[in-house]
Amino acid sequence: MSGLLTKSVAQQQDQKIEKRTFVKRIAGFTVLATVVAVLAVPVDGAGNAQDKYSLKSPSGIPFFDFRGYEDWSVVSTAKTDVLKAIVANPAMIKAYKAGVPGGGQTFPEGSKIVKIQWKTKKSTEAPFDVDVPDVLAQVFVMEKDTKRFSKNGGSWGYAVFNYDAASDKFTPDPKSLSNCGNACHTAVKGKDYIFHPYQKR
Repeated sequence: MSGLLTKSVAQQQDQKIEKRTFVKRIAGFTVLATVVAVLAVPVDGAGNAQDKYSLKSPSGIPFFDFRGYEDWSVVSTAKTDVLKAIVANPAMIKAYKAGVPGGGQTFPEGSKIVKIQWKTKKSTEAPFDVDVPDVLAQVFVMEKDTKRFSKNGGSWGYAVFNYDAASDKFTPDPKSLSNCGNACHTAVKGKDYIFHPYQKR
């Protein structure tokens, strides 16, 4: 009888140990899940960064068409009341290097060119008088698509995306219809509607 009693007590102790172990595991998983949930919450709005590539111009040109332009090769630069870096996608750079638009050649389908425009400021560091980029102002884009822009000279589509430094947000310019640059670019029709040559470097 005492053997059975000892066995029963031992079984009860084993069950208590199993229960405690199970409870500890559940508690551990709960703590882990809580930590993961806390880490997933964006801090200081870091998760609210704008996806500029989700934007479209009023006439439907998606900013996404120009994804990666930040790393495209420089074609040229210009300065008006803003500083401009003119960059182009690999297909257009290849055409430039092959001599387009010389000899009446035109840029191939899918060519894309972007003007990145910054407001200027005087450098406070250089030992000479020089204007340098301040804040981004606009991104002006052009792409060649004979199906979508057949009514535009050279089949180029145009769009402008404005940038607001205070909110760190881009917005499609409400006046940037797909033909918004067509009238100006007609002046360089003989150069396939592109103002800037590929500059020697």
